[in-house]
Amino acid sequence: MKSGIASIRKELTELYPKEEIDSMISLIFEKLKGYSRTQFLLAIDELLNADDQLEIDKIVSRLKNHEPIQYILGETEFYGLPFYAVPGVLIPRPETEELVQWIIQKNKKSAPILLDIGTGTGCIAISLSKNIEQATVLACDISPVCIETTRRNARLNNASVSVFEYDILNNNSDINFPQLDVIVSNPPYIRETERNLMEKNVLEFEPELALFVPDDRPLLFYERIADFALIHLKKTGSLFFEINEAFGNDCVKMLQQKGFSEIELKKDINGKDRMIRAKL
Repeated sequence: MKSGIASIRKELTELYPKEEIDSMISLIFEKLKGYSRTQFLLAIDELLNADDQLEIDKIVSRLKNHEPIQYILGETEFYGLPFYAVPGVLIPRPETEELVQWIIQKNKKSAPILLDIGTGTGCIAISLSKNIEQATVLACDISPVCIETTRRNARLNNASVSVFEYDILNNNSDINFPQLDVIVSNPPYIRETERNLMEKNVLEFEPELALFVPDDRPLLFYERIADFALIHLKKTGSLFFEINEAFGNDCVKMLQQKGFSEIELKKDINGKDRMIRAKL
Protein backbone atom coordinates (compact mmCIF):
# COMPACT_ATOMS: atom_id res chain seq x y z
CA MET A 1 0.00 0.00 0.00
CA LYS A 2 3.01 2.27 0.32
CA SER A 3 2.92 3.22 -3.36
CA GLY A 4 -0.78 4.03 -3.15
CA ILE A 5 -0.24 6.20 -0.09
CA ALA A 6 2.66 7.99 -1.74
CA SER A 7 0.56 8.75 -4.83
CA ILE A 8 -2.25 10.18 -2.70
CA ARG A 9 0.17 12.43 -0.84
CA LYS A 10 1.79 13.61 -4.07
CA GLU A 11 -1.53 14.50 -5.70
CA LEU A 12 -3.06 16.26 -2.69
CA THR A 13 -0.10 17.90 -0.96
CA GLU A 14 -0.65 21.31 -2.60
CA LEU A 15 -4.38 21.28 -1.83
CA TYR A 16 -4.79 20.06 1.76
CA PRO A 17 -2.87 20.25 5.06
CA LYS A 18 -0.77 17.21 5.96
CA GLU A 19 -3.03 16.25 8.89
CA GLU A 20 -6.10 16.30 6.65
CA ILE A 21 -4.36 14.16 4.04
CA ASP A 22 -3.38 11.65 6.74
CA SER A 23 -7.01 11.45 7.82
CA MET A 24 -8.18 11.04 4.23
CA ILE A 25 -5.71 8.20 3.65
CA SER A 26 -7.03 6.32 6.70
CA LEU A 27 -10.62 6.82 5.58
CA ILE A 28 -9.88 5.73 2.01
CA PHE A 29 -8.30 2.46 3.07
CA GLU A 30 -10.96 1.83 5.69
CA LYS A 31 -13.56 2.11 2.93
CA LEU A 32 -11.51 0.29 0.29
CA LYS A 33 -10.20 -2.61 2.36
CA GLY A 34 -12.36 -2.57 5.48
CA TYR A 35 -9.29 -1.90 7.62
CA SER A 36 -9.42 -0.34 11.05
CA ARG A 37 -6.67 2.17 11.81
CA THR A 38 -4.59 -0.56 13.50
CA GLN A 39 -5.12 -3.03 10.64
CA PHE A 40 -4.15 -0.32 8.18
CA LEU A 41 -0.80 0.19 9.95
CA LEU A 42 -0.14 -3.54 10.09
CA ALA A 43 -0.91 -3.98 6.37
CA ILE A 44 1.23 -1.09 5.18
CA ASP A 45 3.47 -3.38 3.07
CA GLU A 46 0.56 -5.10 1.35
CA LEU A 47 0.48 -4.81 -2.45
CA LEU A 48 -2.53 -3.17 -4.05
CA ASN A 49 -4.24 -4.82 -7.01
CA ALA A 50 -5.18 -2.92 -10.15
CA ASP A 51 -8.81 -2.49 -9.10
CA ASP A 52 -7.79 -0.96 -5.76
CA GLN A 53 -5.43 1.48 -7.45
CA LEU A 54 -8.11 2.45 -9.98
CA GLU A 55 -10.56 3.16 -7.16
CA ILE A 56 -7.96 5.26 -5.33
CA ASP A 57 -7.31 7.26 -8.50
CA LYS A 58 -11.04 7.99 -8.84
CA ILE A 59 -11.29 9.14 -5.23
CA VAL A 60 -8.19 11.34 -5.52
CA SER A 61 -9.53 12.92 -8.71
CA ARG A 62 -12.69 13.96 -6.87
CA LEU A 63 -10.70 15.21 -3.89
CA LYS A 64 -8.64 17.39 -6.23
CA ASN A 65 -11.93 18.97 -7.27
CA HIS A 66 -12.50 19.80 -3.55
CA GLU A 67 -15.43 17.42 -3.17
CA PRO A 68 -15.84 16.45 0.51
CA ILE A 69 -14.46 12.99 1.22
CA GLN A 70 -17.62 12.16 3.19
CA TYR A 71 -19.69 12.52 0.00
CA ILE A 72 -17.13 10.59 -2.04
CA LEU A 73 -17.13 7.65 0.39
CA GLY A 74 -20.84 8.01 1.14
CA GLU A 75 -20.34 7.81 4.88
CA THR A 76 -19.04 9.58 7.96
CA GLU A 77 -18.87 9.09 11.70
CA PHE A 78 -20.55 11.15 14.42
CA TYR A 79 -20.49 10.55 18.16
CA GLY A 80 -19.01 7.12 17.56
CA LEU A 81 -21.82 6.08 15.20
CA PRO A 82 -21.82 5.51 11.41
CA PHE A 83 -23.88 7.79 9.17
CA TYR A 84 -24.64 7.90 5.48
CA ALA A 85 -23.41 11.14 3.93
CA VAL A 86 -25.11 12.20 0.71
CA PRO A 87 -25.10 15.36 -1.42
CA GLY A 88 -27.87 17.71 -0.38
CA VAL A 89 -27.44 16.93 3.31
CA LEU A 90 -25.06 18.88 5.56
CA ILE A 91 -22.03 16.89 6.73
CA PRO A 92 -21.99 16.59 10.56
CA ARG A 93 -19.32 18.66 12.33
CA PRO A 94 -17.23 17.79 15.41
CA GLU A 95 -18.54 20.81 17.34
CA THR A 96 -22.05 19.40 17.05
CA GLU A 97 -20.82 16.34 18.95
CA GLU A 98 -20.10 18.72 21.84
CA LEU A 99 -23.71 19.91 21.72
CA VAL A 100 -24.95 16.30 21.88
CA GLN A 101 -22.64 15.58 24.81
CA TRP A 102 -23.95 18.65 26.66
CA ILE A 103 -27.57 17.56 26.21
CA ILE A 104 -26.79 14.07 27.48
CA GLN A 105 -24.94 15.45 30.50
CA LYS A 106 -27.74 17.88 31.37
CA ASN A 107 -30.58 15.39 31.01
CA LYS A 108 -31.90 14.30 34.41
CA LYS A 109 -35.31 13.13 33.27
CA SER A 110 -36.43 9.55 32.76
CA ALA A 111 -38.05 8.80 29.39
CA PRO A 112 -37.73 12.38 28.06
CA ILE A 113 -39.38 13.57 24.84
CA LEU A 114 -36.93 15.34 22.52
CA LEU A 115 -37.29 17.18 19.21
CA ASP A 116 -34.46 17.94 16.78
CA ILE A 117 -35.43 20.76 14.41
CA GLY A 118 -33.60 20.80 11.06
CA THR A 119 -32.23 17.32 11.56
CA GLY A 120 -30.12 16.95 8.38
CA THR A 121 -28.45 13.53 8.58
CA GLY A 122 -30.26 12.88 11.85
CA CYS A 123 -26.93 12.89 13.67
CA ILE A 124 -28.20 14.77 16.74
CA ALA A 125 -31.50 12.92 17.03
CA ILE A 126 -30.00 9.46 16.49
CA SER A 127 -27.10 10.06 18.88
CA LEU A 128 -29.52 11.19 21.58
CA SER A 129 -31.77 8.20 20.95
CA LYS A 130 -28.82 5.83 21.37
CA ASN A 131 -27.48 7.51 24.51
CA ILE A 132 -30.52 8.56 26.56
CA GLU A 133 -32.45 5.63 27.94
CA GLN A 134 -36.14 5.37 27.04
CA ALA A 135 -36.05 8.67 25.17
CA THR A 136 -38.79 9.46 22.68
CA VAL A 137 -36.98 11.27 19.87
CA LEU A 138 -38.64 13.29 17.11
CA ALA A 139 -36.78 14.82 14.17
CA CYS A 140 -38.01 17.20 11.49
CA ASP A 141 -36.66 18.94 8.41
CA ILE A 142 -37.97 20.88 5.44
CA SER A 143 -35.86 18.86 2.98
CA PRO A 144 -37.17 15.53 1.63
CA VAL A 145 -33.60 14.28 1.04
CA CYS A 146 -32.76 15.03 4.68
CA ILE A 147 -35.86 13.20 5.88
CA GLU A 148 -35.01 10.11 3.81
CA THR A 149 -31.35 10.23 4.90
CA THR A 150 -32.32 10.47 8.57
CA ARG A 151 -34.61 7.48 8.18
CA ARG A 152 -31.82 5.51 6.53
CA ASN A 153 -29.39 6.50 9.28
CA ALA A 154 -31.89 5.55 11.97
CA ARG A 155 -32.21 2.09 10.40
CA LEU A 156 -28.42 1.85 10.06
CA ASN A 157 -28.01 2.52 13.78
CA ASN A 158 -31.10 0.64 14.94
CA ALA A 159 -32.37 3.86 16.51
CA SER A 160 -36.00 4.68 17.21
CA VAL A 161 -36.57 8.16 15.78
CA SER A 162 -39.82 9.56 14.41
CA VAL A 163 -38.96 11.64 11.33
CA PHE A 164 -41.31 14.03 9.54
CA GLU A 165 -41.41 17.07 7.27
CA TYR A 166 -41.90 20.43 8.94
CA ASP A 167 -41.18 24.04 7.94
CA ILE A 168 -40.27 25.87 11.14
CA LEU A 169 -40.39 29.28 9.45
CA ASN A 170 -43.94 28.92 8.17
CA ASN A 171 -45.53 26.56 10.69
CA ASN A 172 -48.14 25.62 8.14
CA SER A 173 -48.68 22.00 9.13
CA ASP A 174 -51.37 20.34 11.22
CA ILE A 175 -48.86 18.31 13.25
CA ASN A 176 -49.96 17.79 16.82
CA PHE A 177 -46.75 18.17 18.81
CA PRO A 178 -46.51 16.71 22.33
CA GLN A 179 -45.16 18.79 25.18
CA LEU A 180 -41.40 18.45 24.93
CA ASP A 181 -38.62 18.04 27.48
CA VAL A 182 -35.89 19.09 25.06
CA ILE A 183 -35.86 21.06 21.84
CA VAL A 184 -32.54 21.16 20.01
CA SER A 185 -31.50 22.74 16.73
CA ASN A 186 -28.40 23.39 14.69
CA PRO A 187 -30.09 25.67 12.16
CA PRO A 188 -28.61 27.72 9.31
CA TYR A 189 -26.55 30.52 10.85
CA ILE A 190 -23.92 31.70 8.37
CA ARG A 191 -24.49 35.19 6.97
CA GLU A 192 -24.28 35.75 3.23
CA THR A 193 -21.38 38.16 3.83
CA GLU A 194 -19.39 35.29 5.36
CA ARG A 195 -19.28 33.35 2.09
CA ASN A 196 -15.82 34.64 1.25
CA LEU A 197 -14.48 33.16 4.50
CA MET A 198 -15.62 29.63 3.69
CA GLU A 199 -13.76 26.72 2.16
CA LYS A 200 -14.39 25.77 -1.46
CA ASN A 201 -15.47 22.23 -0.54
CA VAL A 202 -18.30 23.65 1.59
CA LEU A 203 -19.45 26.38 -0.78
CA GLU A 204 -19.49 24.24 -3.92
CA PHE A 205 -20.85 20.99 -2.52
CA GLU A 206 -22.85 21.37 0.69
CA PRO A 207 -26.50 22.55 0.65
CA GLU A 208 -26.98 26.31 0.93
CA LEU A 209 -30.40 25.73 2.50
CA ALA A 210 -28.65 24.31 5.58
CA LEU A 211 -25.98 26.99 5.78
CA PHE A 212 -27.06 30.55 5.07
CA VAL A 213 -29.30 33.23 6.54
CA PRO A 214 -29.91 36.81 5.33
CA ASP A 215 -27.43 39.40 6.58
CA ASP A 216 -30.25 41.47 8.06
CA ARG A 217 -31.85 38.49 9.90
CA PRO A 218 -28.97 36.44 11.35
CA LEU A 219 -31.17 35.13 14.18
CA LEU A 220 -34.10 34.27 11.91
CA PHE A 221 -34.26 30.58 12.82
CA TYR A 222 -33.43 31.09 16.49
CA GLU A 223 -36.27 33.57 16.92
CA ARG A 224 -38.77 31.26 15.25
CA ILE A 225 -37.64 28.18 17.19
CA ALA A 226 -37.73 30.14 20.45
CA ASP A 227 -41.35 31.12 19.70
CA PHE A 228 -42.11 27.47 18.94
CA ALA A 229 -40.50 26.47 22.25
CA LEU A 230 -42.70 28.92 24.18
CA ILE A 231 -45.67 26.87 23.02
CA HIS A 232 -44.35 23.31 22.96
CA LEU A 233 -41.65 23.14 25.65
CA LYS A 234 -42.56 21.90 29.11
CA LYS A 235 -42.02 24.36 31.95
CA THR A 236 -39.16 22.17 33.15
CA GLY A 237 -37.79 21.66 29.64
CA SER A 238 -34.65 22.95 27.95
CA LEU A 239 -33.91 24.58 24.61
CA PHE A 240 -30.48 23.91 23.05
CA PHE A 241 -28.92 25.70 20.08
CA GLU A 242 -25.71 25.48 18.11
CA ILE A 243 -24.87 29.05 17.13
CA ASN A 244 -22.70 31.33 15.03
CA GLU A 245 -19.82 32.40 17.28
CA ALA A 246 -20.43 36.03 16.30
CA PHE A 247 -23.95 36.10 17.75
CA GLY A 248 -23.70 34.46 21.16
CA ASN A 249 -24.61 37.55 23.13
CA ASP A 250 -27.33 38.51 20.66
CA CYS A 251 -28.89 35.05 21.05
CA VAL A 252 -28.78 35.40 24.83
CA LYS A 253 -30.50 38.81 24.68
CA MET A 254 -33.16 37.51 22.29
CA LEU A 255 -33.96 34.60 24.60
CA GLN A 256 -34.09 36.91 27.62
CA GLN A 257 -36.52 39.21 25.82
CA LYS A 258 -38.77 36.24 25.04
CA GLY A 259 -38.89 35.24 28.70
CA PHE A 260 -36.37 32.39 28.89
CA SER A 261 -34.25 31.97 32.01
CA GLU A 262 -31.15 30.11 33.23
CA ILE A 263 -29.51 30.91 29.90
CA GLU A 264 -26.04 29.43 29.43
CA LEU A 265 -23.64 30.40 26.65
CA LYS A 266 -21.03 27.66 26.18
CA LYS A 267 -17.75 27.66 24.26
CA ASP A 268 -16.60 24.76 22.09
CA ILE A 269 -13.24 23.02 22.28
CA ASN A 270 -11.72 25.82 20.19
CA GLY A 271 -12.85 28.51 22.64
CA LYS A 272 -15.62 29.85 20.38
CA ASP A 273 -19.14 30.68 21.57
CA ARG A 274 -20.93 27.73 20.01
CA MET A 275 -23.85 26.50 22.16
CA ILE A 276 -26.72 27.94 24.18
CA ARG A 277 -29.06 26.33 26.67
CA ALA A 278 -32.17 28.04 28.03
CA LYS A 279 -35.18 27.15 30.15
CA LEU A 280 -38.66 28.59 30.46
